[in-house]
Amino acid sequence: MPRIDTLDLPVVGLDALDGRAGSHHEVLDPLARDHPVVRIEGLGYLLLARRAVDAALRARDTSMPALALLELQGVTEGPVHHYLAGNLLSLSGEEHRAQRRRVSGALGPARAQALRPTMRRHLEDLLEAVTSPEVEFVSAVAKPYPARMIAEIVGAPVSDAGRLGEWAYWIQAALDPLQLAVHLDEIQTAAASFDVYVREELFTIEPSAATGLLADLLPEVAAGDLDAADAASLISSVLVGGVDTTQAQLAHAVRLFATHPGQWELLVDDPAWIPAAVAEVLRFEPITPFTARLTTAELDLDGIAVPQGTLLIACTATANRDPGTYDRPEVFDITADRGDAGHFTFGAGAHFCIGHALARAELEEALSALAHRFAHIELAGEPVFDTPSGVYGLLELPVRLHPRR
Repeated sequence: MPRIDTLDLPVVGLDALDGRAGSHHEVLDPLARDHPVVRIEGLGYLLLARRAVDAALRARDTSMPALALLELQGVTEGPVHHYLAGNLLSLSGEEHRAQRRRVSGALGPARAQALRPTMRRHLEDLLEAVTSPEVEFVSAVAKPYPARMIAEIVGAPVSDAGRLGEWAYWIQAALDPLQLAVHLDEIQTAAASFDVYVREELFTIEPSAATGLLADLLPEVAAGDLDAADAASLISSVLVGGVDTTQAQLAHAVRLFATHPGQWELLVDDPAWIPAAVAEVLRFEPITPFTARLTTAELDLDGIAVPQGTLLIACTATANRDPGTYDRPEVFDITADRGDAGHFTFGAGAHFCIGHALARAELEEALSALAHRFAHIELAGEPVFDTPSGVYGLLELPVRLHPRR
């Protein structure tokens, strides 16, 4: 079995991970057709093929290196280091499983289903406030909607959704080495502010009066069964994992339908297409195109030996468009039969997204609300894309909404 460090592999620079407006697709999709693995200059290896991505995400002898990458950039203390040290993404083994179990009830399929009326209520409020045909969709809907829902899930006042969303954006940026290099001060400030908020505002709620996740965690803290710092880390994990990601995916969904009007007409004519539409949005434009793993032992990566201590970056963007798995994967088509092969937008293995059911439900309800109100959606200007090296979202999405008659 050949070792990965002895292979003659193409080399790509970090700029391949820092494109805007889908340029990572333009660079990596053609490369993936001939090269399952490429070398990232001075960093590690980028896995492009579906089988290699699947193997890396499911491998037990790997860890998520967010904390290690943070420390490599010289951040070894302070609020953001403290946040990442306790985040679910940084935990492994039994500790990771135990902490996931503590939040699974608040984020699982049953809870997501029960929250659908709440989702509809918030969407109704946000869409009622859209009084002009032209609107910047991110600030009007995509950003406040999941922030409100996370406030409901955590048990925080919905009136705090604005600052929760802002903190989530900057804390999430700690997982993006390119954002971290430029915006460390903003990230540190957000992490510190959120820590104070949890301790001084959320943890002062009486356990008997708590709702949502707080109702599960506060009694454990009061009984001494859960450390307050661990409870705060769990709440921050839920915040960061459930706001920025859903915001980004919803914005991309609206962008895709604005540029594929025939697909939107299908939803308007028949809402039964909505679950398939969400699945296709998730497959076609994953908002976490790159997911890092660090090998903790030698790994067999689909017939390639990977030494311990190797940084692997799984590219879900190319794995989700694997031509050996999907027919015409480069085409956005909600009617396409994609078979039983799942996408990797929610990851795989031990770190499979615990909030996947909630995210799907929020996206389905958002598309349903929009299709009920608007016959057509079109771009009213150029979207402003965020970097894909972290959460690949949109900073601005100007659209023109045409009401149904």
